[in-house]
Amino acid sequence: MKLPKLAIENHQFTLTLIALLVLFGLVSFFTMPRSEDPQVTPAGSSIIVLYPGASPADMEELIMEPLEESINELEDIKYIKSYSWDGLAVIAVEFLAGSDPDDKYSDVVQKVNKVRSSLPQAAQNIEIEKWSITDVQVMQIALVSDVLPYARMEAEADRLKNLLERVPGVKRVKTWAYPQQEVRIALDLQKIALWRIPVGQVIDALRSANQNIPGGYIDIGPKRFNIKTSGSYKDLDQIKNTIISGANGQVVYLKDVADVSFAYEDQSYFARFKGKRAVWVTLSQKKGTNIFDIRRAVAQKIDEFKKKLSPSLRLEIAFDQSESVQRRIDGFFSNLLQGLVLVGLVVLLAVGLRASGIVMLAIPFSILIGIGFVDLSGFGLEQLSIAGLVIALGLLVDNAIVVTENISRFMKMGYKNEEAAVKGTGQVAWAIVSSTATTVLAFVPMMMMRNITGDFIRSMPITVVYTLTASLLISLMLTPYLSARFFTRETCCKESRLRQFLNRLVETRYRKTLDIALKKPVFVLIAAGVLFFTSIGLFALVGISFFPKAEKPQFFINITLPEGTSLDETKRVSDYVQSLLDQREEIRHYAVNIGHGNPRVYYNAIPRRTNSRFAQIFVELKQDKKHLYAPLLDTLRASFSRYAGAKIEVKELQQGPPVEAPIAIRVLGENLDELRRISLDVEKMIAEETGAVNIYNPLASAKTDLRVKINRDKAGLLGVPLAEIDRTVRIAIAGMPVSTYRDAEGKAYNLVVRLPIENKSRLSDLDKVYVNSVLGEEIPLKQLAQIDFTASPMQINHYNLERSVTVTADVWGSYSVDGITRNVIEKLNRYDWPKGYRYAIGGELESREESFGGMLQAIIIAIIGIFAVLVLQFRSYMQPLVVFSAIPLAIIGSVMALLITGYTFSFTAFIGLASLVGIVVNNSIILVDYTNQLRSEGKSIIEALKTAGETRFIPIILTTATTVGGLLPLTLRGGTLWAPMGWTIIGGLLMSTFLTLIVVPVLYKLYTKENEPT
Repeated sequence: MKLPKLAIENHQFTLTLIALLVLFGLVSFFTMPRSEDPQVTPAGSSIIVLYPGASPADMEELIMEPLEESINELEDIKYIKSYSWDGLAVIAVEFLAGSDPDDKYSDVVQKVNKVRSSLPQAAQNIEIEKWSITDVQVMQIALVSDVLPYARMEAEADRLKNLLERVPGVKRVKTWAYPQQEVRIALDLQKIALWRIPVGQVIDALRSANQNIPGGYIDIGPKRFNIKTSGSYKDLDQIKNTIISGANGQVVYLKDVADVSFAYEDQSYFARFKGKRAVWVTLSQKKGTNIFDIRRAVAQKIDEFKKKLSPSLRLEIAFDQSESVQRRIDGFFSNLLQGLVLVGLVVLLAVGLRASGIVMLAIPFSILIGIGFVDLSGFGLEQLSIAGLVIALGLLVDNAIVVTENISRFMKMGYKNEEAAVKGTGQVAWAIVSSTATTVLAFVPMMMMRNITGDFIRSMPITVVYTLTASLLISLMLTPYLSARFFTRETCCKESRLRQFLNRLVETRYRKTLDIALKKPVFVLIAAGVLFFTSIGLFALVGISFFPKAEKPQFFINITLPEGTSLDETKRVSDYVQSLLDQREEIRHYAVNIGHGNPRVYYNAIPRRTNSRFAQIFVELKQDKKHLYAPLLDTLRASFSRYAGAKIEVKELQQGPPVEAPIAIRVLGENLDELRRISLDVEKMIAEETGAVNIYNPLASAKTDLRVKINRDKAGLLGVPLAEIDRTVRIAIAGMPVSTYRDAEGKAYNLVVRLPIENKSRLSDLDKVYVNSVLGEEIPLKQLAQIDFTASPMQINHYNLERSVTVTADVWGSYSVDGITRNVIEKLNRYDWPKGYRYAIGGELESREESFGGMLQAIIIAIIGIFAVLVLQFRSYMQPLVVFSAIPLAIIGSVMALLITGYTFSFTAFIGLASLVGIVVNNSIILVDYTNQLRSEGKSIIEALKTAGETRFIPIILTTATTVGGLLPLTLRGGTLWAPMGWTIIGGLLMSTFLTLIVVPVLYKLYTKENEPT
């Protein structure tokens, strides 16, 4: 290879090029985005439809089914999940991996608009959201007061919102947890009947009077003038003076038949922080921005806001993601620095001060160059990309060690510095190119995984690939020049104590062991085979998992009460939970949400929407009390399990791509009663498993509804349209938003038409409701309809347009999700399923099988790619297979390491195994390549194998030691997420290294003929 020679001869260009690349990386390091997790945008959308007063069955028939049928016409759909509750429907559609998120979002919008006109007029706020898994609230601010009215708190929240919206990098600011003001139009049905005005006519009049239609323009002479029409309402008086009838020359205004006023909607969601009434202000971060820049700018805006803050109102930070990001990044860089020290120590002890300085330069230079290209590719610094740097750390010096070792060897042989640098580097150049290519090829398929897990981890393999490629460039250009410039024969010939020890090890142990192995090759292979198959048998004891718990100092407490529970009763139960939390010194603070879930502050925690029987408490622990985290959760779970009348669950944060629940069993069929019966049986199956907690079945209990059964014949005789009855009942019970009013400051209020029932929760109040006939006659509702009670489901779900129910559960502590799920599947397979009903597995198992399938495909592609590179290098099919013997040897060590440390084979362990495929073959490549070189010089196979083994023993041991040293801090301190990956690589690499030095020479001898060309 001529590159090392060109780099030395043109060292000015070499130094300039490296300096520019390092400077580019340095600038990127200080300017690139920083966040906690990768920003993932899968091709998917959610459609949210509000239809107050509608039952789940109504939502299914009138909203869900038309939208599902329209959306189902699109191509590349992975699934459509639909959920209907009282007054709310949510349809989630995900497309196949590789679909363009923007194009698919536009397609969904088009399909929704296609059926929008056929949906009920009262269905309001059809919202279409494009998925962004990591689009979370990066800060949750509490405005706290027990004395200020909500109107004042809302005004202050809006003032803060306006300030924060000006911060660069802020995507969206939202306010939460206060009742919305509305313009309430309370109709007097008796007066309407007197004027013989149908309710529908009032609604139509309000809608038509509040339209803002452009009037066009007119040209007068040389000038053009825009025509301004009367437009929308300007104030409350205009609304009151709306003409709703002008029949027979008599003008009837809205104020003649209704009371018009500002009012608060019925409160359905309120919050508490540190025991006081609170309003939340949250903000999310734009993609590609730096969370620390946002934090600094937000702090300045908060200081500005506080200058005019009422003494009765205080501002507190309930959640700040930048704190977690800072801890995460600091932790990773601490691991990186510690790994750097360990690697440096190994190199220093092995090659001496001068050589170690040259070798160690490869680390910061490669990392900075890699960071520059990571930034150029659109990725930032987050836990996955930094983990990629840590994985690459121990591999960065491998090439430099091999190069400097060989240059030193040539200097000892009497070559001059420059000649030794050129010849020494040239001799191993193609070997280190091949070894780097094989390592890179192990990570490239991970970059191309076409699923949500692939999107989530993509920044990690990209970081490894860029950094290792940079290290190859450094070792072939900069390392030879620096070696020629600073090495001397004296320093090269002087051996360190570690090298002397390794030389003695070669002479006293390795040489004899290799000699015996070459004489008894069959015995060696049988022993290796026994070890391999034993490890495969032990794999069942290791267990399988997906992603572990997040190990963050935060968790949620979900409180669910029986259907029909009032908001006040839900608050009473939440007060009990708060009383327990107040006794715990481990807790920093907590945020209480009654009637709604906490704003989304973690990508895997999706908040529930408004529900009076639900409350959620977001708890944050003190950093110095993290060791008490697990005992606290156990204590709380035990206390909550004894509480009667409510389901109180402790929910830990989960890492990895979003999963609906660790355990999820989906039952599909048509009849809701049969689905409920089966789902209750499934619920019992899960409950029988030790370790299954927080079991949730949406159909476990039914709710009681009031059914208004209309006498169609009587309504027809009296001239009352059925639509008028439906609309009047809806206005009486829930009210009907008919339009929007904006005040002078641009604030929007719903115009809500309703009847002035004093207490709509009393059944007797419905006797006061009247409907109007087409002649304007006032007819009591009870004459036309019978009101009775009926049982109905609380929720109706669809999966791919078919009715379904999903029973979910969490897993407590160290219990195995895989083990519990497998046990439940066995029971499901023995279950007597009615015709037309079936089950499907969701949750972690479904996601894991998809992700593991993608990783297995990545490993297969990597093996094929690596094999092709080796065939190109060795021009043989047999020698690449000899090199590949390192892979099963590595599996032995990986299984042993996981078994000893007690970790399961998680997704990150799978990443470690995929990485090993490229890492462990490097030692074999160096060994086989040098053996071929010696044979080409005329040595016999046995002589070449012994010489190659002894010569490459120290470089192989050193590269293994540096890789292990670089990974060790992340493995020991990376928690349950990264420890399995670290131990998989470390265990596999150690076992493979020691066995490779014996098994590879044995296989080479058995499958290579003496006269075979090299």
